[in-house]
Amino acid sequence: MTLLLSIFASDILPIAIVAGVGYALARFLGVQLRTLTHVVFYATMPCLAFDMLVTAPDLGRDVAAMIGVAVLVALSMAAVGWMVGSAARLSRVDTRAVMLVAMFSNAGNYGLPVVHFAYGDTALAYGTIYFLTGSVLTYTLGAFVAAGARLDVAGAVRQVARIPALYGVALALLVLGFGIDVPTPVLRPIALLSDAALPLMILVLGVQMHHATLPQRPGIMAVTVVASLVAAPLIALGWVSVLGVAGPARQAAVTLSAMPVAVATTIVALEFDVSPAFVTSAVFVTTVLSPLTLSPLIAYLR
Repeated sequence: MTLLLSIFASDILPIAIVAGVGYALARFLGVQLRTLTHVVFYATMPCLAFDMLVTAPDLGRDVAAMIGVAVLVALSMAAVGWMVGSAARLSRVDTRAVMLVAMFSNAGNYGLPVVHFAYGDTALAYGTIYFLTGSVLTYTLGAFVAAGARLDVAGAVRQVARIPALYGVALALLVLGFGIDVPTPVLRPIALLSDAALPLMILVLGVQMHHATLPQRPGIMAVTVVASLVAAPLIALGWVSVLGVAGPARQAAVTLSAMPVAVATTIVALEFDVSPAFVTSAVFVTTVLSPLTLSPLIAYLR
Protein backbone atom coordinates (compact mmCIF):
# COMPACT_ATOMS: atom_id res chain seq x y z
CA MET A 1 0.00 0.00 0.00
CA THR A 2 2.88 2.38 0.80
CA LEU A 3 4.46 1.72 -2.60
CA LEU A 4 1.13 2.24 -4.36
CA LEU A 5 0.58 5.58 -2.61
CA SER A 6 4.14 6.68 -3.36
CA ILE A 7 3.76 5.92 -7.08
CA PHE A 8 0.46 7.76 -7.18
CA ALA A 9 1.78 10.83 -5.38
CA SER A 10 5.04 11.14 -7.33
CA ASP A 11 4.00 10.09 -10.84
CA ILE A 12 0.26 10.00 -11.45
CA LEU A 13 -0.90 13.02 -9.45
CA PRO A 14 1.46 15.51 -11.18
CA ILE A 15 0.26 14.27 -14.57
CA ALA A 16 -3.35 14.62 -13.48
CA ILE A 17 -2.74 18.19 -12.26
CA VAL A 18 -1.13 19.30 -15.53
CA ALA A 19 -3.87 17.58 -17.54
CA GLY A 20 -6.38 19.40 -15.34
CA VAL A 21 -4.77 22.68 -16.36
CA GLY A 22 -5.25 21.69 -19.99
CA TYR A 23 -8.87 20.85 -19.30
CA ALA A 24 -9.40 24.24 -17.66
CA LEU A 25 -7.77 26.04 -20.59
CA ALA A 26 -10.21 24.37 -22.97
CA ARG A 27 -13.21 24.77 -20.69
CA PHE A 28 -12.79 28.40 -19.69
CA LEU A 29 -10.53 29.98 -22.31
CA GLY A 30 -11.48 28.00 -25.40
CA VAL A 31 -7.93 26.85 -26.19
CA GLN A 32 -7.95 25.12 -29.58
CA LEU A 33 -6.76 21.51 -29.55
CA ARG A 34 -5.51 21.50 -33.13
CA THR A 35 -3.23 24.50 -32.58
CA LEU A 36 -1.71 23.02 -29.44
CA THR A 37 -1.25 19.68 -31.22
CA HIS A 38 0.63 21.38 -34.06
CA VAL A 39 2.95 23.07 -31.58
CA VAL A 40 3.85 19.70 -30.06
CA PHE A 41 4.02 17.79 -33.34
CA TYR A 42 6.05 20.26 -35.37
CA ALA A 43 8.08 22.23 -32.79
CA THR A 44 8.76 20.47 -29.50
CA MET A 45 8.84 16.76 -30.45
CA PRO A 46 11.68 17.06 -33.02
CA CYS A 47 13.72 18.91 -30.39
CA LEU A 48 12.93 16.27 -27.76
CA ALA A 49 14.07 13.47 -30.07
CA PHE A 50 17.30 15.31 -30.94
CA ASP A 51 18.10 16.41 -27.40
CA MET A 52 17.54 13.03 -25.74
CA LEU A 53 19.58 11.15 -28.34
CA VAL A 54 22.49 13.59 -28.21
CA THR A 55 22.59 13.65 -24.39
CA ALA A 56 21.85 9.95 -23.74
CA PRO A 57 24.46 8.19 -21.56
CA ASP A 58 26.85 5.60 -23.02
CA LEU A 59 25.59 2.39 -21.49
CA GLY A 60 27.77 -0.10 -23.34
CA ARG A 61 26.32 -3.59 -22.97
CA ASP A 62 22.64 -4.38 -23.39
CA VAL A 63 21.91 -1.20 -25.38
CA ALA A 64 21.21 -3.11 -28.59
CA ALA A 65 19.17 -5.63 -26.62
CA MET A 66 17.09 -2.85 -25.05
CA ILE A 67 16.37 -1.43 -28.49
CA GLY A 68 15.46 -4.91 -29.67
CA VAL A 69 13.06 -5.48 -26.77
CA ALA A 70 11.31 -2.15 -27.41
CA VAL A 71 10.89 -2.92 -31.11
CA LEU A 72 9.74 -6.51 -30.56
CA VAL A 73 7.24 -5.54 -27.86
CA ALA A 74 5.77 -2.85 -30.11
CA LEU A 75 5.47 -5.26 -33.05
CA SER A 76 3.98 -7.97 -30.83
CA MET A 77 1.43 -5.56 -29.40
CA ALA A 78 0.57 -4.34 -32.90
CA ALA A 79 -0.32 -7.94 -33.71
CA VAL A 80 -2.39 -8.16 -30.52
CA GLY A 81 -4.24 -4.96 -31.42
CA TRP A 82 -4.90 -6.19 -34.95
CA MET A 83 -6.28 -9.49 -33.62
CA VAL A 84 -8.56 -7.63 -31.20
CA GLY A 85 -9.86 -5.41 -33.99
CA SER A 86 -10.37 -8.33 -36.35
CA ALA A 87 -12.10 -10.48 -33.73
CA ALA A 88 -14.44 -7.60 -32.88
CA ARG A 89 -15.00 -6.81 -36.57
CA LEU A 90 -14.01 -3.19 -36.11
CA SER A 91 -13.63 -0.80 -39.01
CA ARG A 92 -10.21 -0.22 -40.52
CA VAL A 93 -9.89 3.11 -38.72
CA ASP A 94 -10.96 1.72 -35.33
CA THR A 95 -8.66 -1.29 -35.72
CA ARG A 96 -5.72 1.03 -36.32
CA ALA A 97 -6.72 3.01 -33.23
CA VAL A 98 -6.68 -0.17 -31.12
CA MET A 99 -3.27 -1.04 -32.56
CA LEU A 100 -1.90 2.39 -31.65
CA VAL A 101 -3.21 2.09 -28.10
CA ALA A 102 -1.73 -1.38 -27.66
CA MET A 103 1.68 -0.62 -29.17
CA PHE A 104 2.97 2.36 -27.22
CA SER A 105 3.31 2.86 -23.47
CA ASN A 106 3.92 6.07 -21.57
CA ALA A 107 7.59 5.33 -20.97
CA GLY A 108 8.64 8.96 -20.69
CA ASN A 109 6.90 11.36 -18.36
CA TYR A 110 5.37 8.49 -16.35
CA GLY A 111 7.58 5.47 -16.87
CA LEU A 112 11.06 6.89 -16.31
CA PRO A 113 10.24 8.38 -12.89
CA VAL A 114 8.72 5.06 -11.80
CA VAL A 115 11.80 3.16 -12.97
CA HIS A 116 14.08 5.58 -11.13
CA PHE A 117 12.00 5.32 -7.97
CA ALA A 118 11.80 1.54 -8.05
CA TYR A 119 15.24 0.44 -9.30
CA GLY A 120 17.75 3.30 -9.23
CA ASP A 121 20.08 5.17 -11.58
CA THR A 122 21.35 2.27 -13.70
CA ALA A 123 17.84 1.11 -14.55
CA LEU A 124 16.94 4.71 -15.37
CA ALA A 125 19.79 4.91 -17.88
CA TYR A 126 18.62 1.73 -19.60
CA GLY A 127 15.07 2.99 -19.43
CA THR A 128 16.13 6.09 -21.35
CA ILE A 129 17.22 3.89 -24.26
CA TYR A 130 13.87 2.08 -24.20
CA PHE A 131 12.02 5.39 -24.12
CA LEU A 132 14.04 6.85 -26.99
CA THR A 133 13.35 3.77 -29.09
CA GLY A 134 9.64 3.98 -28.29
CA SER A 135 9.59 7.67 -29.18
CA VAL A 136 11.12 6.98 -32.57
CA LEU A 137 8.70 4.12 -33.16
CA THR A 138 5.71 6.27 -32.19
CA TYR A 139 6.43 8.85 -34.85
CA THR A 140 7.54 6.37 -37.51
CA LEU A 141 5.83 2.99 -37.10
CA GLY A 142 2.94 4.55 -35.16
CA ALA A 143 2.44 7.24 -37.78
CA PHE A 144 2.59 4.58 -40.50
CA VAL A 145 -0.10 2.53 -38.73
CA ALA A 146 -2.28 5.62 -38.26
CA ALA A 147 -1.81 6.91 -41.80
CA GLY A 148 -2.55 3.46 -43.19
CA ALA A 149 -6.06 3.67 -41.77
CA ARG A 150 -7.06 6.03 -44.56
CA LEU A 151 -4.25 5.74 -47.10
CA ASP A 152 -2.57 3.04 -49.17
CA VAL A 153 0.99 1.98 -48.38
CA ALA A 154 2.58 4.59 -50.65
CA GLY A 155 0.46 7.35 -49.12
CA ALA A 156 1.33 6.19 -45.61
CA VAL A 157 5.04 6.23 -46.45
CA ARG A 158 4.72 9.79 -47.74
CA GLN A 159 3.01 10.84 -44.51
CA VAL A 160 5.70 9.20 -42.38
CA ALA A 161 8.36 11.05 -44.38
CA ARG A 162 6.76 14.30 -43.25
CA ILE A 163 7.06 13.55 -39.52
CA PRO A 164 9.34 16.24 -38.02
CA ALA A 165 10.54 14.06 -35.13
CA LEU A 166 12.05 11.65 -37.65
CA TYR A 167 14.38 14.39 -38.87
CA GLY A 168 15.28 15.28 -35.30
CA VAL A 169 16.43 11.67 -34.85
CA ALA A 170 18.34 11.73 -38.16
CA LEU A 171 20.16 14.94 -37.24
CA ALA A 172 21.05 13.55 -33.82
CA LEU A 173 22.50 10.41 -35.40
CA LEU A 174 24.60 12.56 -37.73
CA VAL A 175 25.88 14.60 -34.80
CA LEU A 176 26.76 11.46 -32.84
CA GLY A 177 28.19 9.61 -35.82
CA PHE A 178 30.55 12.39 -36.89
CA GLY A 179 31.30 13.72 -33.41
CA ILE A 180 29.97 17.18 -34.23
CA ASP A 181 30.16 19.73 -31.44
CA VAL A 182 26.81 21.54 -31.51
CA PRO A 183 27.26 25.25 -30.68
CA THR A 184 25.66 26.41 -27.43
CA PRO A 185 23.45 29.05 -29.15
CA VAL A 186 21.93 26.18 -31.17
CA LEU A 187 21.80 23.57 -28.43
CA ARG A 188 20.13 25.72 -25.77
CA PRO A 189 16.96 26.62 -27.71
CA ILE A 190 16.66 22.98 -28.74
CA ALA A 191 16.94 21.98 -25.08
CA LEU A 192 14.32 24.56 -24.09
CA LEU A 193 11.84 23.25 -26.65
CA SER A 194 12.70 19.68 -25.63
CA ASP A 195 11.89 20.48 -22.01
CA ALA A 196 8.53 21.87 -23.11
CA ALA A 197 7.50 18.74 -25.05
CA LEU A 198 6.32 16.46 -22.26
CA PRO A 199 4.32 19.09 -20.32
CA LEU A 200 2.67 20.22 -23.56
CA MET A 201 1.78 16.62 -24.39
CA ILE A 202 0.00 16.31 -21.05
CA LEU A 203 -1.77 19.63 -21.69
CA VAL A 204 -2.96 18.19 -25.01
CA LEU A 205 -4.38 15.24 -23.07
CA GLY A 206 -6.22 17.62 -20.74
CA VAL A 207 -7.62 19.70 -23.60
CA GLN A 208 -8.74 16.53 -25.35
CA MET A 209 -10.37 15.29 -22.13
CA HIS A 210 -12.64 18.33 -22.30
CA HIS A 211 -14.12 16.78 -25.44
CA ALA A 212 -13.86 13.17 -24.27
CA THR A 213 -16.90 10.94 -24.07
CA LEU A 214 -17.39 7.47 -22.69
CA PRO A 215 -16.35 4.78 -25.18
CA GLN A 216 -19.23 3.57 -27.31
CA ARG A 217 -17.90 0.03 -27.04
CA PRO A 218 -16.76 -0.44 -23.42
CA GLY A 219 -16.05 -4.11 -24.10
CA ILE A 220 -13.37 -3.18 -26.64
CA MET A 221 -11.97 -0.65 -24.19
CA ALA A 222 -11.78 -3.31 -21.47
CA VAL A 223 -9.92 -5.71 -23.75
CA THR A 224 -7.59 -2.93 -24.83
CA VAL A 225 -6.84 -1.99 -21.21
CA VAL A 226 -6.00 -5.61 -20.37
CA ALA A 227 -3.74 -5.79 -23.43
CA SER A 228 -1.86 -2.63 -22.45
CA LEU A 229 -1.47 -3.25 -18.72
CA VAL A 230 -1.28 -7.05 -18.54
CA ALA A 231 -0.40 -8.60 -21.91
CA ALA A 232 2.37 -6.12 -22.76
CA PRO A 233 4.56 -6.83 -19.68
CA LEU A 234 4.03 -10.58 -20.09
CA ILE A 235 5.20 -10.32 -23.70
CA ALA A 236 8.14 -8.17 -22.57
CA LEU A 237 9.12 -10.81 -20.00
CA GLY A 238 9.25 -13.33 -22.82
CA TRP A 239 11.39 -11.15 -25.07
CA VAL A 240 13.91 -10.17 -22.36
CA SER A 241 14.35 -13.88 -21.66
CA VAL A 242 14.90 -14.66 -25.35
CA LEU A 243 17.42 -11.80 -25.76
CA GLY A 244 19.21 -12.50 -22.50
CA VAL A 245 18.47 -9.13 -20.89
CA ALA A 246 18.97 -9.25 -17.12
CA GLY A 247 19.38 -7.07 -14.05
CA PRO A 248 18.44 -3.37 -14.17
CA ALA A 249 17.98 -3.52 -17.95
CA ARG A 250 15.36 -6.26 -17.56
CA GLN A 251 13.62 -4.35 -14.78
CA ALA A 252 13.48 -1.18 -16.86
CA ALA A 253 12.29 -2.84 -20.08
CA VAL A 254 9.48 -4.85 -18.50
CA THR A 255 8.28 -2.01 -16.29
CA LEU A 256 8.20 0.51 -19.14
CA SER A 257 6.27 -1.94 -21.32
CA ALA A 258 3.62 -2.09 -18.57
CA MET A 259 2.98 1.65 -18.48
CA PRO A 260 -0.39 3.10 -19.49
CA VAL A 261 -1.00 4.13 -23.08
CA ALA A 262 1.42 6.80 -24.28
CA VAL A 263 0.14 10.37 -24.32
CA ALA A 264 1.96 10.74 -27.66
CA THR A 265 -0.58 8.42 -29.27
CA THR A 266 -3.19 11.15 -28.86
CA ILE A 267 -0.96 13.44 -30.93
CA VAL A 268 -0.66 10.86 -33.71
CA ALA A 269 -4.36 9.97 -33.56
CA LEU A 270 -5.37 13.63 -33.78
CA GLU A 271 -2.91 14.39 -36.56
CA PHE A 272 -4.20 11.51 -38.71
CA ASP A 273 -7.82 11.53 -37.43
CA VAL A 274 -7.76 7.93 -36.21
CA SER A 275 -10.49 7.69 -33.56
CA PRO A 276 -8.85 10.30 -31.27
CA ALA A 277 -11.70 10.10 -28.73
CA PHE A 278 -11.10 6.37 -28.26
CA VAL A 279 -7.34 6.83 -28.01
CA THR A 280 -7.69 9.62 -25.44
CA SER A 281 -10.13 7.55 -23.39
CA ALA A 282 -7.67 4.66 -23.44
CA VAL A 283 -4.87 6.95 -22.18
CA PHE A 284 -7.07 8.18 -19.35
CA VAL A 285 -8.45 4.77 -18.29
CA THR A 286 -5.09 2.98 -18.38
CA THR A 287 -3.41 5.81 -16.47
CA VAL A 288 -6.02 5.64 -13.71
CA LEU A 289 -5.83 1.84 -13.45
CA SER A 290 -2.07 1.46 -13.89
CA PRO A 291 -1.10 1.58 -10.17
CA LEU A 292 -3.14 -1.58 -9.64
CA THR A 293 -0.95 -3.52 -12.08
CA LEU A 294 2.39 -1.73 -11.63
CA SER A 295 2.74 -2.31 -7.90
CA PRO A 296 2.71 -6.14 -8.05
CA LEU A 297 4.89 -6.08 -11.18
CA ILE A 298 7.54 -3.95 -9.47
CA ALA A 299 7.44 -6.23 -6.44
CA TYR A 300 7.98 -9.25 -8.71
CA LEU A 301 10.84 -7.68 -10.66
CA ARG A 302 12.64 -6.71 -7.46
